[in-house]
Amino acid sequence: MKNIVLFGPPGAGKGTQAEVLKTKYNLVHISTGDVFRFNIKNATELGVLAKSYIDKGHLVPDEVTIKMLNAEVEKNPEANGFIFDGFPRTSAQAEALDTLLESKSTNVSGMVALEVDDEILVERLLERGKTSGRADDADESVIRNRIKVYYAETAILKDYYKQDDKFFGIDGVGSIDEITDRISSVMNSL
Repeated sequence: MKNIVLFGPPGAGKGTQAEVLKTKYNLVHISTGDVFRFNIKNATELGVLAKSYIDKGHLVPDEVTIKMLNAEVEKNPEANGFIFDGFPRTSAQAEALDTLLESKSTNVSGMVALEVDDEILVERLLERGKTSGRADDADESVIRNRIKVYYAETAILKDYYKQDDKFFGIDGVGSIDEITDRISSVMNSL
């Protein structure tokens, strides 16, 4: 079973690559953002709980997020593996994901991090903002802040996976196919 943490700053191409990889390797793509939106929209028990934190301006506790991810993993018992997109974001979350996967007799195979220059990220997000309808993709100062937050709070997670030789930095610039080929060479070695 191949379980990949797909990583990178906003605009790096994670969503695009996840769609390609899930088909190519028959993996299940679990986007934390999508899982949250689904649970909240459908007023599941976990969605109602998550919304209660979000409505107060608080972060959803890791244990709630892990329960949502566990439910997604359990919905797909025959999966060849999973692409985790948007989680983990901290070392504590990485440890929680390890514990979850160990309970399923598997583990994280590797973290694939798409690396893209900040100016290219800004250009990509501004372009996406023209069609995405997402306000956070239309304002350059908001975009730059999101990138800054990524480096300050999330990029440090690289070290967690480097200690087990599970970190793979990938050049995220080029055509979709070129980037997929780079990722595939890593995937094929896991």
